[in-house]
Amino acid sequence: MPPELVAQNFAQRLVDWQRAHGRHDLPWQATREPYHVWLSEIMLQQTQVVTVRDYFTRFVARFPNVAALAQAPLDDVLGLWSGLGYYSRARNMHLCAQQVMAVHGGAFPRTAALLQTLPGIGPSTAAAVASICFGERVAILDGNVKRVLTRFLGFEADLALSANERLLWQEANRLLPDHDLAHTMPRYTQAIMDLGATVCTARKPTCAACPFHGQCRAEALARQENFPVKTRKLKRTAQTIWLLWAVSDDAAVWLSQRPTPGVWAGLYCLPLFGDREALLASVPPARHSQLQDQPVFKHVLTHKDLYLHPVSVVLPKGSPPDVAGAWVEAERWPGLGLPAPIRKLLTG
Repeated sequence: MPPELVAQNFAQRLVDWQRAHGRHDLPWQATREPYHVWLSEIMLQQTQVVTVRDYFTRFVARFPNVAALAQAPLDDVLGLWSGLGYYSRARNMHLCAQQVMAVHGGAFPRTAALLQTLPGIGPSTAAAVASICFGERVAILDGNVKRVLTRFLGFEADLALSANERLLWQEANRLLPDHDLAHTMPRYTQAIMDLGATVCTARKPTCAACPFHGQCRAEALARQENFPVKTRKLKRTAQTIWLLWAVSDDAAVWLSQRPTPGVWAGLYCLPLFGDREALLASVPPARHSQLQDQPVFKHVLTHKDLYLHPVSVVLPKGSPPDVAGAWVEAERWPGLGLPAPIRKLLTG
């Protein structure tokens, strides 16, 4: 089949499949409002749909439009984001909303090229917003899409090399719809994401339910799980951290704001120490006998395992720890941006 017919066939099959079998119940799908699509795309980076759904609903209720988000204090945004992880997304999202208001008069740019000039918006996110909201003929290339395309095409080049990723992006653009873009591009973009998330999954894809069953190169080779090819792997590391869990006699907690950059940058946290001796040095000597070691627990980040050693102590408000921070009342700290393991520790 000539390449142009392959492309037309691919796009039309995807669009038809999405109409009949794709996801239609996600809260950000009911509109082409750029704010909603952008918000969902930022949240879906490195986070599963089942988790994002509730966060998205809470965000839209609290910040119903880009103006409300831009005007909100960053601490409020981080507080509502708490638990989603990758907190730089939230900081960039806040900056992006402010730039949309200040530079673009409160309206998101209508092209992927302009959208990429905003903080936190990369090529794939920009393409998602531009194609879904404005019908621009531009391809996304997130993890789901890479899997669908490399399997369908039998694309075996190593995506650890940027030159090969550019080649795949060229293929992605070649396969896009080429007519009635205002209607086909939004559905096509949603379709290829849906297919990767629900059918062409990383493990045990359900090929019999795929619109390309019988046309897919990886299926013909019975090598579905070998695609995409990416050889470079980041080495996992481990880090031990000691946490000072200081509580005042009226139940306030001593919290520090984490520096940027670094682990949990910008979030409020129990003071962190590299060893128990450093933690001891921050507590008045008269209180050392009252320190209580709590159970050690493991928190898994993308490329690092954190082993957290909480040490609790009750201190008078007038004798705080000798470490940067402040007493935060029990009714206030739940609304701050806290790392997920710290929030879990404090809430019991």
